[in-house]
Amino acid sequence: MGKDAKLTEVAQQYSVAHAAHYGAKNLRGALGLYKSIITAHPGTPEAEYSRSQIQNIVKNVVPGEELLEAQIKLASTHCGRGD
Repeated sequence: MGKDAKLTEVAQQYSVAHAAHYGAKNLRGALGLYKSIITAHPGTPEAEYSRSQIQNIVKNVVPGEELLEAQIKLASTHCGRGD
């Protein structure tokens, strides 16, 4: 598969994910599709767009206080590594 075919493939996958997200309002499905794009095509612009879209979904469905607590817990866990 050539570079152009790969880019076309990832662009099509992103289009499907975006349609699930904004068209069908299937947030759970969109999350899975965005994650698949990031995993399969990590260095592409579509992977970066997918990361942004995942952050948009998180900000819209997770209460701010809960998100902050999760971020603090995650940071605390990582701060303890290698100190």
